[in-house]
Amino acid sequence: MSKLAEFRQLEKHLEEQLQALEALKGDAGLKKEIEFETKVRDLLSQYGFSLKDVINILDPQSARAVSAGSSQKVARKARVVKVYKNPHSGETIETKGGNHRGLKAWKVEYGANTVESWLSN
Repeated sequence: MSKLAEFRQLEKHLEEQLQALEALKGDAGLKKEIEFETKVRDLLSQYGFSLKDVINILDPQSARAVSAGSSQKVARKARVVKVYKNPHSGETIETKGGNHRGLKAWKVEYGANTVESWLSN
């Protein structure tokens, strides 16, 4: 797409968004929500509370659930040991991942598909 075409497309998109914004500005529900938010924030600052304080007052168990969830680590499933046996040399390699130096050398020499066929377990 040329720069001019891209410019015109973005210009058209911007105009559509501006029209949607103007429509929202006249919405009574939006004005009511903005007024509510302003009053709540003024009230919070008047009494020296934060939004977190209010949440802890209204729903103390939600704070415990969040703090408990963040402190516990999710245990990952242990990797399975794979055993590869080279039929040419009789050598075996045991590894939990594919980053083993000897396994990489075999894959370069014999090809990855061939080496994967040597998997014993």
